[in-house]
Amino acid sequence: MQNIYNEILQSKKEKKKLLAILLDPDKISKDSLQSIIPKINQSPATHIFIGGSLVLTNTIDGIIRELKQKTTLPVLLFPGNPSQISIEAHGILFLTLLSGRNPDFLIEHQVKAAPILKKTNLEIISTGYILIDGGNQTAVASVSKTIPLPRHNSDIAVATALAGEFLGNKLVYLEAGSGAKLSVPLETISLVSKNIEIPLIVGGGIKDIQGIEDAYAAGADLVVIGTAFENDSNFFINSNLMLHD
Repeated sequence: MQNIYNEILQSKKEKKKLLAILLDPDKISKDSLQSIIPKINQSPATHIFIGGSLVLTNTIDGIIRELKQKTTLPVLLFPGNPSQISIEAHGILFLTLLSGRNPDFLIEHQVKAAPILKKTNLEIISTGYILIDGGNQTAVASVSKTIPLPRHNSDIAVATALAGEFLGNKLVYLEAGSGAKLSVPLETISLVSKNIEIPLIVGGGIKDIQGIEDAYAAGADLVVIGTAFENDSNFFINSNLMLHD
């Protein structure tokens, strides 16, 4: 699956909306995975993201192998640091935390990860990661030691996203943080979407199907659901979520 990014681009061109389920290896046991996988296969998900802010377990390879055996979806790493790289995945979101000024997350982790990634067959997708205030202190903010962008100043988010695009990022990821109280403001999604040419991912704090639909309507090309699915693996059962405009 070395065409994941091209498929995302094509979906954007065709106005086909995408959906990723985010799995945190620290919160998944082998037994729970057996019950989660059928729910993923029954959902409208188009991608699986795997990773977390910490990831203290060493089970990520086994989890990805199981997902690849029992689903047909592309599995993309969503790493908090270089220790979360797995050659078992199809690709990796090569993240730069554009909203913060901690050099470790702007370039240091990337320098450490690059030689490792060079030896793999992972599809590497450069992604500008922008943390937006979600109304509470999230793990991302704590671990990265950065301050999220303010909720009610969309101009800063737009300028940051544009900087990422001009620097060569292939995707922009607006994130309120795992377990955020509030999702990314729709106005911010809309303004960023209208000002960049590359695909826009939105995640964090989305608690229901309506929240997904609202993010799509505002301009998100791909929405990520993590905590809501963790808390209720039946989240998508009987949903009428449409992934086309």
